[in-house]
Amino acid sequence: MRDPRKPVSRGVYILPNLFTTASLFAGFFSIILAFAGRFDEAAWAILVSAAMDGLDGKVARLTGTASQFGIEYDSLADDVAFGVAPGMLAYAWQLHEFGRLGLAVAFLFCGCAALRLARFNVGVSTTSKRFFVGLPSPACACVMATFVLFMPFFPAFLEPALPVVTLLISIIVPLLMVSRIRYFSFKEYGFIKRHPFRTMVAVLFILSMVFSLPRLFCFLILFFYVLSGPVYTFILRRRGRKLDPEAEDAARTQTN
Repeated sequence: MRDPRKPVSRGVYILPNLFTTASLFAGFFSIILAFAGRFDEAAWAILVSAAMDGLDGKVARLTGTASQFGIEYDSLADDVAFGVAPGMLAYAWQLHEFGRLGLAVAFLFCGCAALRLARFNVGVSTTSKRFFVGLPSPACACVMATFVLFMPFFPAFLEPALPVVTLLISIIVPLLMVSRIRYFSFKEYGFIKRHPFRTMVAVLFILSMVFSLPRLFCFLILFFYVLSGPVYTFILRRRGRKLDPEAEDAARTQTN
């Protein structure tokens, strides 16, 4: 951890932005690969972009080099990597069969990602750390990427319906990005601190499953994460509880 009393040289600020640039390049490269018909590689490029996106914020916080420039740059890079790239992948892979409809649906990835990122930037101060409001854009892009990689396990009798399934995923998942559904952010570690041994066992189990069959389990993990938001939100509403008390308290404080 950096000592906050020591000044940070300007060159250090380059470090988190290098990860953001790597994420942007991976998203751009995914688009090139998609239109070259190399769909598996395009999907992996999106996953690499998501990994780089997860690192840039961590590096900025650890080195104390977070800045407004970095926040804005990250949002612009995210719209390319997690909006344009998965949309182009879906279109080049399956949605082109629907003509203009497929093009319009592919644009949902780009449009909804831009709207979600804009809403996140202006509402970050009133949002709890425990939840994301709407499906995070990296998760949305990774759903499409892992669905492409999942194809060796896709049931053969459903293959004629693959374009329709892709169309439905390309409509539902982007719309979840701009929804008010809460998704766990995993930014607070209260459960981990209370149950460190159980958490370690769970992490080892998940890592072993992903390592053994990455195409299958990466898609299943993303699939259940997408389902977790609506299920969690529906259960809370059914019980009449607040969805996000911390966010509501923060919003009330700003209003007062």
